[in-house]
Amino acid sequence: MRNLIDFAIRTEYSRFKGHRDDLCEIGSQIDWERFRFLEPLLYKNKTSRGGRPNIDIVIMVKLLVLQHWFGLSDPELEWQVADRISFRIFLNTTEVVPDFSTVWLFRERLIKSDRFNDLWIELQRQIDEKGYTVKEGSIQDATFITSDPGQKRNKKDQQDQDRKDQNLEFIKPIKIEDFDKDLLNISDNIISSNAKTKGFDEGPINEGSWAKKGVKSFFGYKGHILIDTKYHLIRKIKTTTASLHDSQVDLGIEGLPRYADKGYSGAKTQGYDAAMKKAARGHKLGIKDILRNKRISRKRSQIERCFAVMKRAHNAGHVSVTTIARAGIKFMMNSIVYNIEQLKYLGCATST
Repeated sequence: MRNLIDFAIRTEYSRFKGHRDDLCEIGSQIDWERFRFLEPLLYKNKTSRGGRPNIDIVIMVKLLVLQHWFGLSDPELEWQVADRISFRIFLNTTEVVPDFSTVWLFRERLIKSDRFNDLWIELQRQIDEKGYTVKEGSIQDATFITSDPGQKRNKKDQQDQDRKDQNLEFIKPIKIEDFDKDLLNISDNIISSNAKTKGFDEGPINEGSWAKKGVKSFFGYKGHILIDTKYHLIRKIKTTTASLHDSQVDLGIEGLPRYADKGYSGAKTQGYDAAMKKAARGHKLGIKDILRNKRISRKRSQIERCFAVMKRAHNAGHVSVTTIARAGIKFMMNSIVYNIEQLKYLGCATST
């Protein structure tokens, strides 16, 4: 019965495959089987004691790619995979797909085991093997990833405690002379110790922070990327809180120039400093620095296309997570999606 269902789905997909086959094209850009090395690092149930069998690690990685390619939530991803034949063909499975909680748990497992960076390293290794190594220089920039600020951590607890304190005020005037004073003091200490709660000033639940650019304020995180100047592939990434200044993150490559905007002026880097000069108060830039900034601006402007593709085509500008680690893995998967799409473009450009 399973073979019959597989045959029916693949036959139906072959009818419109010639019209549009984007997923199969991007799926052929990298070797997915090389991600299997993560399985023994993430799962420990293949022992003599046994355990519930895991879902194929390649399917789980492809699910994350699909999710960030189309900007889907976990429940929407489960529905779309069950509904769309092209998603099943891309995953190379027609069996029952994982539910949304399985996808969430897999992402959490990557974070807790600190293995999500291994996904990125393996992709970079495959990019280098294709001949797209960084030779001429790099460009660095950052973009805001907005998030919901949420509420203060102990606001509800404080309100409940205020009600308890009001009730205690009515109890205190009552004098009970029959009780032992020592016993009464002990009871008062217990009540006062239980009444202590943390205040409002401990910060929000969200690990993001506020930052201002021009007249606009943003809350959330900041995604830093480094691309090469020739192929425009993302080679390094880092996710921080939004309030951290761009110049505090250095992703430069030793021995190569790192082009950047005025926000990185004067910042130290591992490579050669090729950031635009910034005028100081009362000291205007000279004509040489102005012309130099124009040359650098033309070169570094290519990185803006990366952010435009990630945010407009793949909805990477906003996240609904509360920690830097969770925002980091989402930003990494969006960067992987962009690199796969760029590899497809580079392959078409070389073939023509």
